[in-house]
Amino acid sequence: MSREIWVCGEVLIDLIPRGDKKVAIVGGGPANTAKALALLGFDSYFIDGISTDAYGQKAKAELLYDGVNLKYAHFTDKPTCTADVTLDNAGVASYIFSIEGSATFDFAHDWLPDPLEIKPAVLQIGTLATIVQPAAGILHEWASKVAEVAPIVFDPNIRSSVLSDRDQYQAAVAKWTAISAVIKVSEDDLAWLYPDREQLDVAAQWLEEGAALVIITKGSYGLIGITAQGSVTVPGVKVEVADTVGAGDTVGAIVVEAIVERGLASLHGDVLKEVLTRAAKAASITCSRAGANPPTRAEIEG
Repeated sequence: MSREIWVCGEVLIDLIPRGDKKVAIVGGGPANTAKALALLGFDSYFIDGISTDAYGQKAKAELLYDGVNLKYAHFTDKPTCTADVTLDNAGVASYIFSIEGSATFDFAHDWLPDPLEIKPAVLQIGTLATIVQPAAGILHEWASKVAEVAPIVFDPNIRSSVLSDRDQYQAAVAKWTAISAVIKVSEDDLAWLYPDREQLDVAAQWLEEGAALVIITKGSYGLIGITAQGSVTVPGVKVEVADTVGAGDTVGAIVVEAIVERGLASLHGDVLKEVLTRAAKAASITCSRAGANPPTRAEIEG
């Protein structure tokens, strides 16, 4: 097995309010995770369509600067997807996306890497690329092959402004949870997806269907990890919040790090508690600064 970590999904431009202006910041949940993994020192390979327009050039430059490998990216002259971001009084972000016809969701079988030939260590995937059609269907077929050789970490990262039909969203998520070894999801996402169900019951169902680990992020209240051996809860790390952009994506990177360094089978009990504690600290650092700006290994361990 290679040491390549594959992160698949969108890189886009977040238009974030700064005073009375909007500032263009490179974002997208999967791109944030790819950056976080590179900053942790891993061979992080990002898989997405990237535009040759000005926004795409900005995204490419930043990913490369942070050490992300773009060997498997697909460059095209279609436009970059943008996300118009609004922040509430607590710094929590909401998004309106420009998706149609963008390079960002221009996935095709003829350029996606062959997992049976290369065999990555892990695939992390999620957010819009797993619901926007036809990209999502293409990626699910491809990821099903990846699942034969490597664990998949799935983060649904709900974007109800893009797909507002809850039944359709549930069906889309169910396809991905069925092939995933780890599911990382926020309590807000679960509350929107399954408003009439207990969140731990949803996690238990995912475990029964084949997942090894479900992690529920609870914002400032910390994280809970659920496995067949039981659940582990860790508190959040108190910090002055600039905004929450990229915090969950940072948690995803720490989970991938743990799979690579410790092995998926070890992630329960005390080991899982150590991993979640590290994830809480890493996420708090991301929250302490503006935009998706994940920490280095030295910052987490300092």
